[in-house]
Amino acid sequence: MASNRGTLEKRTDHCLSLRHHEQLTDACRINRLLARDLLHPSLDEEKRKHKKKQLVQSPHSYFMDVKCPRCYKITAVFSHAQMVVTWVGCSTVLCQPTGGKVRLTEGCSSLRRKQH
Repeated sequence: MASNRGTLEKRTDHCLSLRHHEQLTDACRINRLLARDLLHPSLDEEKRKHKKKQLVQSPHSYFMDVKCPRCYKITAVFSHAQMVVTWVGCSTVLCQPTGGKVRLTEGCSSLRRKQH
């Protein structure tokens, strides 16, 4: 009987160690799923973050060249302007504020972003 008791104890110890091992492997799987590379985030993750919480802080605003649809002259407009932007020469409304980025009026075309 003593030999049976020893083998039963070994079996239960083995089963316990297997359960513990399975729990460890599950924890490792979860850690792998939750693990992210904080030094090298993807571009999509960085774009979704607030401008101050990005790895390299940068503004989301810019200046752009806008062409007037009437006189075909070009002027620089701030992307987040808070007032209506009109062309002085022909009084054409180039863009209107929306609370974020400006909305270009029909016919106006944005040519390019200007570097800061």
